[in-house]
Order: sequence, then structure tokens, then C-alpha cells
Amino acid sequence: MRLAWLYLLTVAAVWLLGEFVGERTLPTLLLAYAPAVLWLLPAPFVLAWTLWRRQGMAVALAGLLLAAWAAGLFHWQPQQPGTLRVVTFNVARGTQGTPERITAALRAADADLLLLQETNFVRPGFREELLAGLPGYTVRAGQEVLTLSRLPVEDARTSAAPGSRRTFLETRVRWRGRAVRVVNAHLGTVLVSSALKGDFARVRQTRDTRAEQVKRLEDIAAREPGPLLLGGDLNTPPRGLVYRQLRRAFGPDAFDLAGRGPGWTFPGLFLRIDHVMTRGLTPTRARVLTNAGSDHRPLLAEFQEDRREARLAER
Repeated sequence: MRLAWLYLLTVAAVWLLGEFVGERTLPTLLLAYAPAVLWLLPAPFVLAWTLWRRQGMAVALAGLLLAAWAAGLFHWQPQQPGTLRVVTFNVARGTQGTPERITAALRAADADLLLLQETNFVRPGFREELLAGLPGYTVRAGQEVLTLSRLPVEDARTSAAPGSRRTFLETRVRWRGRAVRVVNAHLGTVLVSSALKGDFARVRQTRDTRAEQVKRLEDIAAREPGPLLLGGDLNTPPRGLVYRQLRRAFGPDAFDLAGRGPGWTFPGLFLRIDHVMTRGLTPTRARVLTNAGSDHRPLLAEFQEDRREARLAER
């Protein structure tokens, strides 16, 4: 019975600390960024123990259900097709796929907007071959990010991502008669692996650098009103303070409102770290696509126009 209660309370504490304390301290940062499926690993042992002892089974099941819910296994939202299709995809510098494989997957997605990260390709000529396989798109580039649009492009600008050579790419497109700002971002990684080496200073440094980058994104979001979309490899799981900061600035996560399952965009670590967040657009469907030649998976999000925003714009 004690073991079952220990498991339930531990899962609850890990979730609460990772969600609401998050990046404020190193221990809770590690809890927030660890794969949530780790919380499920003790469950078979705890259930077997309570079954053998014939007590505490209900408590152990409650712990299992809480862990599965926190890991996103019960996530199941209504879905319907949208009229605006957006893909975000970290292509891993072309080190794990060919231009033909990547373009075939992107053409099959039939997206109006393609937000690509890590486009500083290793092999010369890779970028040219990739773009040749995606006709019909207008291309705008930042430092290691590309935004491709089938919608009319009005302008584009870049902003430096603090603490790195990367840039955030902001592209203004025209959709249904309205301007939509599209921000393509690749946030730095918090090197939690350095904690295993005892290098906590490195963990703090990467955490603080990301905090500066998120502040820059908040400034971009606040620059002007109107429809806004943030997509990219944000290296942030769907919990913690940074994730909530980004949602406050750019609007809800499309997968939260219109996705199903855990949505692992980085399946090697069972993590969802690639996101599309929007203001003034209504997500109708979001799903992770199959392997397309990267350690990440493409994330496809579909949207309808936010009718309330449209009415306000008409006034």
C-alpha cells in the first residue's frame, strides 16, 4: 500500500514541479524536460507488487493513469480539415535524408506554408536540389531557417537569436485578404545532458540563453496586433514556464487544441518539441507525419480563420 501511494504522490509531484516551477531551478528544469514516458516505467513493478500483496491496486492504477495522462497518451481532440495548412520540420542539415526523400514528404503534406529549420546543409548543392523539388513556393531565408509560402508574400525580416548565430525569420503573407505574420524559429537547446557530467554551469548557461531568445520572440509577438503564427523547433516540451510564455505571446498550441496522442516530433527521446502556436487562427487538425529523413518528424497543422478576429478586422 505504501509503495502504491509513493508512486502516485511521486508522479503528482513530478508533474506539478515540472509544470509550475519548471525552468526556475535546475532540478525542476530537469523534471520538466525529461521524457514524460519515464514516469510510466515503474508502473508494471508497482502494479505487480500491489497485486501480489492484494492491497493498493486502486492507488497504483491511479498513479498509472496520471502518468499516462501527463505523457499525453490520452490526448484526443476533435478534428476536421482546415483551409490553411502549415508544416514545421527540422531537416537536420540533410544528414539523415536525401533531397528527394524530404521533398516527397513535403509535397505529400500539400502545405501552404513550410517552415524548415537546420537548413545549413552539410552537402553542397543540397539546398538547391531541395528547393527545385518544391516548385510553386516563394522562399524567404534566415540563418539556418527557410520559410516557403504558396501564399502571396508581402515582406520578410530577420531578428538575431541572442547567444547564437541563428536568426528568427518573420514573413508576412496574405491569406483570405488579411496579413498573417509567420515566425519561423529554432530555439537553442537546454543541455540537460550536461547534468550527467556534473556540468551544471553549462545547463544554467544554455537555460539563460534560451530565456533571452524567448524574450526576443515575445518582443516580436508584441510588435503589432493581428493574426500571428509561430512555428519551429522550439526545443521545449509542452510543459514548464517557457512553454507557457510562448503560448501567452503567440496563442494556443495547435496540437493541444487539435491533436491526438503524445505527438512525439522527436521520437528518439519520446518528446514533442516542435510546435505551431497561433493568434487569430483556429486550429482544426494537427498531426505528426511519418519519417521524412530527419531525427525530427514533420508536424502538420491545419487552421480555419478565427471568425471573431475577422469581424473585428472588418470594422
